[in-house]
Amino acid sequence: MTFNSLVTHPRLKLLLALSRTPHLVIDLATPALAALLCLGHFPPPVVVVLGMITVYAGYTAVYALNDLVDYRTDREKVRVGGYSDGEDFLDGVLVRHPLAKGVLTLPEGILWAAGWAMVAMLGAWLLNPICLYVFLAGGALETIYCLLWRVTPMRAVINGIVKSLGAVAAVFAVNPHPSVLFLIVLLGLIFFWEIGGQNIPNDWTDIEEDRHFKAKTIPVKLGLARAALLSQACLVAAYLLTFMLIWISPMSFGAVHLLAVAGLGIWLLLLPALRLVEQNDRRNAMDLFNKASHFPLSLLAVVLVRMVMG
Repeated sequence: MTFNSLVTHPRLKLLLALSRTPHLVIDLATPALAALLCLGHFPPPVVVVLGMITVYAGYTAVYALNDLVDYRTDREKVRVGGYSDGEDFLDGVLVRHPLAKGVLTLPEGILWAAGWAMVAMLGAWLLNPICLYVFLAGGALETIYCLLWRVTPMRAVINGIVKSLGAVAAVFAVNPHPSVLFLIVLLGLIFFWEIGGQNIPNDWTDIEEDRHFKAKTIPVKLGLARAALLSQACLVAAYLLTFMLIWISPMSFGAVHLLAVAGLGIWLLLLPALRLVEQNDRRNAMDLFNKASHFPLSLLAVVLVRMVMG
C-alpha cells in the first residue's frame, strides 16, 4: 500500500475523524508555544522530534477517549438529529463523532486510542517522567469530564484543566525545573481561552440536543445571554494573561511582535466574543469557536518569527 493510498483509506479517515485530527493539528501549537516561551530558544533536535511525536500521540488518544466515554450519549444525540455540522465547523471537517454515527466500530476506536496512548506514554517517559504523570492525569480528568455531562456545568472547569495539561507537560519536557509563576500564568491563559473560546461556544452549537437530554452545560444552565458574557470575560482574561506570559518569558519581544499579538487577540478572540454577546446566535458561536481555535497557532507563528529573525 502506497503512502497516498494509506492517507486516503476510508477507515483511516474515520479514525482520524475520531480524534478530530484537523482540530488536533491546530492544537499542537499550544504545547509548542508553551515550551518555546518557557525555554526562550529551540530545544535540542531530539527533544523536538520526540516531543512532536509524543504530543501528537497524546492528543490523538485523548480526543478519541472523549468519544469512547461519550459513546452512549453521542448515540442518543445522533438519534435526534444531532452532530449534523459540516465544513463550516472545525470539528466537522471530517465525520463528526464517527463512533456514534455507526460508521466506525467500538473495537476499532478502542484499539486506535490505546495504541496512540502507548506511544504517548513511552514518549512522555523518555522526555521526563513528570510528563507521563501529567498525561495520565489528563486522561483520568477527561473521563470524569465526560461523565459529568448530566451532572454539573462546573465540568467545564475540568475541561479547562485538561486542555492546560498538554502545555504543562511540554514545559517539563524542556525544563525540569520551570518557574512556578510561568506555570501559573500559562495554566490561567489556556484555562480561560479553553472555557471562553472552546467549551462554551462548542456546547452552544449542541444546545438543542443538550436541552433535550437535560445536560448540564454552561449555555443550558446560564442561558445564552449570560453564557456569552461569561465567554467574553474569559477571553478578556486570556488576552491579558497572554501579555503577562510574554513578559515573564526569558524571550524578549519588540514592539512589532507585541502589536501583532495584540491584533491577533482582538481579531481571533475579542471581536468574535463581542459579536456573540451582541447577537446571541449559533452562527456566531461557531465562528468564535473556529477563530479562537487558531489563537495559540497564531501566537506560535509570532514566536517563531521572533526566534528566526531576531
